[in-house]
Amino acid sequence: MAFDKPIYVIDKISQVPAAVAALRRYPVLGFDTETRPTFHRGERHAMALIQLSTPDEAFLFRTCVIGLPDALLCLLQSRRVKKVGLSVHDDIHGLTRLNEAFRPGGFIDVQQLIVPYGITDLGLQKIYAILFGKKISKSQQLTNWEAKVLSEPQQRYAALDAYSCLQIYDLLTAGAFDPAHCPYLHDAPSPSQQ
Repeated sequence: MAFDKPIYVIDKISQVPAAVAALRRYPVLGFDTETRPTFHRGERHAMALIQLSTPDEAFLFRTCVIGLPDALLCLLQSRRVKKVGLSVHDDIHGLTRLNEAFRPGGFIDVQQLIVPYGITDLGLQKIYAILFGKKISKSQQLTNWEAKVLSEPQQRYAALDAYSCLQIYDLLTAGAFDPAHCPYLHDAPSPSQQ
């Protein structure tokens, strides 16, 4: 699976209002975050990137450069705009570390959406493979999200993570997934077989 839609990297405060205005046109957004990986005990980094995706484009907010500006903060707190992500509890914790005033609103966790369908694998890669029969590469996951410039592979990876959450939400809320007819669900090895 590849993300082949426009990607906008927001690394200046002046870019934020227009990006947020474009995102507010949609009732549901795909959502994810990235943090520079840690390789030493006790090491911890702040959230470096917030990804928000529409069906047509993705916006990557470089929080390691611009922080959490008011317009973006308001969007993330809005109950009117749904933000669909995976394991959003962790992301919410990271957002609170960026700004103690942050109060989450409108967040939906993909992991909760899949429960009624008998899907027990909670990783985005596995969920997406079961629902769509396609693989999402995680090759960029442990790259430096605080790099001076995000590489194109990093941008595409980050955008795809948010976009795929939106796709999962759209498929399940439309009632377009039938677990009884999904070969990937029934053929997937159980956790004990992996």
